[in-house]
This record gives sequence, C-alpha cells and structure tokens, in this order.
Amino acid sequence: MINTASLTSKPTSRPRPGSKTDLFYSFSLLALQGFGGVLAVVQRELVEKKQWLTLDEFVEDWAVAQILPGPNVVNLSLMIGDRYFGMRGALAALAGMLTFPLLIVIALAALFAGIADMPQVQGALRGMGAVAAGLITATGLKLIAALKGNPMGTLVCWAFAALTFAAIGLLRLPLAWVLLVVGGAACAWTFRQLGQIPARSTQP
Repeated sequence: MINTASLTSKPTSRPRPGSKTDLFYSFSLLALQGFGGVLAVVQRELVEKKQWLTLDEFVEDWAVAQILPGPNVVNLSLMIGDRYFGMRGALAALAGMLTFPLLIVIALAALFAGIADMPQVQGALRGMGAVAAGLITATGLKLIAALKGNPMGTLVCWAFAALTFAAIGLLRLPLAWVLLVVGGAACAWTFRQLGQIPARSTQP
C-alpha cells in the first residue's frame, strides 16, 4: 500500500469522510454515476460537493493514479481510503468502487449478448462514447485552473500537454513510452524549477 501522506497532507479543518461506511457508499455512488468514465463525476463529487480534496490536491492525486498500474479511479479510491482510515479505509473505498458496477456489468453482459448485433444498440453505444468524450473534455477544462500554481510555469505545462496529445492522439505512440519520455522530462523540469525557488527567494 502506497503511503499517500507524503503526497498530500491529511486535511484537519475541512470536510472528510465520516467513517469507512461513508467511504463505501460515497465511492459506490461515484461508480454508479460513471458511465463512460468516472473522471468528471469524481472531480465534481470529491472537489466541488464533498470538498474532501482541493482542486490542486485532486490534480496531484489523479496524476499519481494515472502513472500507477490499474484503473485510475480505483487507484484514487485506494489512495483516499488509505489517507483517512489506513488499510481498512482503502479496502472500503475499493469495495464501494467495484461491488455494484460488477453486479451491473454481469447483468448487462447477459442482456447485451442477445442484442449486440442490433444497429440501434450499436448506434446508442457510439452516442454514449461521444458524451463520455465531452465529459472528459469539460473536466479537463476545469482542471486548467490548477496549472497557475504549477512550478513548471503555465507555458511549459501547455507545451507538455500539447506534446502528450500529439504523441498519443496523433502519432498513436504507446502510452508507456509517452509516460516514460514526456513524463520523465516533465518531472526533471519540475525538479529543476523547484531547486531554483530557494535561490530566487534569497535574492535582494
């Protein structure tokens, strides 16, 4: 289990999960709303409604969740559960994220097997894909505000974002290599910028 305390300090003066049961039901609700992708729902629920995370904390935690193996939102649920209630909290959040979607997927798979070849069903699925893409785009626009305080600088952030989009969306490069090369370059630049902050602050 990853010690997420070093990633984001535990909040003490703002809303937090009341119990492991609260974690379970909260992530169950997130999972049941996440048709086509949970990112938009997670950002709205955890940052805007429940306020368990600030926007900056969400961006940082989501970045870590993306580079870890496994589904992003599952990684995020483990991190948040562990942060508040340790191992049991992580398991409660994970159970909430997986239990009800698993039951629904099994039921839908049995139903879908008989109607998968119908043109109406295929058209409906393509329409859902467009909506999911719109939700992810809208959430990405909301997260832009967190770039203002990024130590890399706004222009450099945009440059890395454009480079990542070109590598994956246009050139179809493998995600692992993009994370290794582009992500590694971004980390190296950030460490360089962080190293210059003390020096700048000591200048008259």
